[in-house]
Amino acid sequence: MTVLVTAASGHLGRLVLDALLARGVPAAAIRAGARSPESLGEYAERGVDVVPLDYDDPASAATAVKGVARVLLVSGSEVGRRVEQHRAVIDAAAAESVEHLVYTSAPKADDTTLVLAPEHRATEELVRASGIPFTVLRNNWYTENYGQDLAAARATGTLVTSAGDGRVASAARADYAEAAAVVLTEDGHQGRVYELAGDEAWDFDTLAAAISEVLGREVEVQQVSTEEHVAILEQAGLDAGTAGFVAALDANIRDGELAGTDGTLARLIGRPTTPLTDALGPLT
Repeated sequence: MTVLVTAASGHLGRLVLDALLARGVPAAAIRAGARSPESLGEYAERGVDVVPLDYDDPASAATAVKGVARVLLVSGSEVGRRVEQHRAVIDAAAAESVEHLVYTSAPKADDTTLVLAPEHRATEELVRASGIPFTVLRNNWYTENYGQDLAAARATGTLVTSAGDGRVASAARADYAEAAAVVLTEDGHQGRVYELAGDEAWDFDTLAAAISEVLGREVEVQQVSTEEHVAILEQAGLDAGTAGFVAALDANIRDGELAGTDGTLARLIGRPTTPLTDALGPLT
């Protein structure tokens, strides 16, 4: 059985490769697809089959899936282009009649106002329509997403947010990667949609306390309005579109869209999810 991991050179993809190897999957049974295969030289040296796979090149997707039994489709990062990019892999997997397609989606993708959800919802629809046996991993927020906030807090002692008293059930990327490896290597997950999240839904006072602990300095929360948040982000150098997007995510958090947690992730990986401070520590 050969497993293909797409976007394998990204943060999540590399961790999935590590998790598969840690679970005893032979390197020769792992295929790692990346836009720049040379970036995965360390895995090629270990025997992983590293191949070109560019979401914008359907021919590369068709070649990458040949002979594989299971595919992890790691969602792309180019907002606004992801549905067509994902379609290239899904169509290739369907043509190859793969046994199992696993997709990394967003929380409650079919029933949420989350600004990131529409492309994930559309991709899930493509996966279902393909006829391929599938599993959807609806990953909540990655704790590592707050790396820039940690850096800003180091400089200013302030954590700026417009999320109010909203909560985030984040987990470390490695937790989600381990869950993907479990689903790819065990039976019984086909046809399932898993809502994955950290064990604790924390608020921004808790995040500030965690950042304070890892930085060794006091960090205070500065709550602002959405409009003020956009202005602050633009003053920090973000373009208007990106600043609006970040502030919209905080609005989603304020509305509770990332607060859900039911322990599914911990059950899949067989251990508690990584505590907030443990996930933030390596970012310092």
